[in-house]
Amino acid sequence: MHGTPHIVSDVMTRTVAAVDRTATFKEIVRLMQDRQVSALPVIEGEGRVVGIVSEADLLPKEEFRDSDPDRYTQLRRLADLAKAGAVTAEELMTSPVLTTRPDATLAQAARTMAHARVKRLPVVDEQGVLEGVVSRSDLLKVFLRDDEEIAEEVRREVVSYLFPTPSSTVRVEVHDGAVTLVGRIRDTSLVPVAARLVRAVEGVVNVDFELEGREDTTHSPDSKAAQS
Repeated sequence: MHGTPHIVSDVMTRTVAAVDRTATFKEIVRLMQDRQVSALPVIEGEGRVVGIVSEADLLPKEEFRDSDPDRYTQLRRLADLAKAGAVTAEELMTSPVLTTRPDATLAQAARTMAHARVKRLPVVDEQGVLEGVVSRSDLLKVFLRDDEEIAEEVRREVVSYLFPTPSSTVRVEVHDGAVTLVGRIRDTSLVPVAARLVRAVEGVVNVDFELEGREDTTHSPDSKAAQS
């Protein structure tokens, strides 16, 4: 099979706003507003990512601005209270920060985001230098693939591989990303394998089968009679 999955560099945002360790609270807020983003990578030197500042890191300053938290709150939310008093990116940032590489597959990036419950990942090279940012919405772009493009990949990478003609006759139908394989196949035991491979095609949202087994007449009595 020759299909190549999309990788992070295919969908990431390359023009990225970032701040250095010394950026002030107001500078961070202003840049987030200007660029319409909810988080900023923190970089140093030639662009190496050392942390990230998100809106969640900034909110404690507003939350505790006019309150005097009790002893229980102080103990339970020590980190938030520290950020409430922070004035620079270095004090506010989450570090170390989860990152991904440009050549990571979208599935790998999605798993990292899901496990860490984050909305975005800085994309860095081998030296940790910032190359872009990939977000949840970026990863969902594969579901915008045209139905015919999906169908062609399923025909090429799954059907021709598992159900070659003339022993099988399979038609691929795709509607809004939902794939249906219709026809007759020689080996029905391959259906679970086909299901797994079709689901792995980017942009597929569901897979269904309308397949019937085709009898192998090679060794049937009629075929033997015909040969004699």
